[in-house]
Amino acid sequence: MSTHTLSALLFRFPFPGTWGKDLTERVARAIGDEAGLVWKIWLDDRETGHTSGVYLFEDAAAADRYRERHARRLAAMGLAGVTADVFPVESQVSVLTMAAAALGLGCPSKAA
Repeated sequence: MSTHTLSALLFRFPFPGTWGKDLTERVARAIGDEAGLVWKIWLDDRETGHTSGVYLFEDAAAADRYRERHARRLAAMGLAGVTADVFPVESQVSVLTMAAAALGLGCPSKAA
């Protein structure tokens, strides 16, 4: 992993219906090949009709590149109301709330 500050990217947008297996798998494979991506968590709120993704990138530059590319892809699909924000990860305090393994920083016990 890079020595740069980890960056989280949060996408959220209205999405009626479901992605479907074929689209989900194609998009997931493309995202999995994204340079600088550490992981992605998929979120789907059927009650509000929104879908979201929480991504962890090695640094802000990788997160920004992906944000721009994915926003264009969603616009080409005709999706509006997209929000996408990049945040620096506060690793030191996140470790205190059991996020070390998720951040690739090891896995300390709760007692640590």
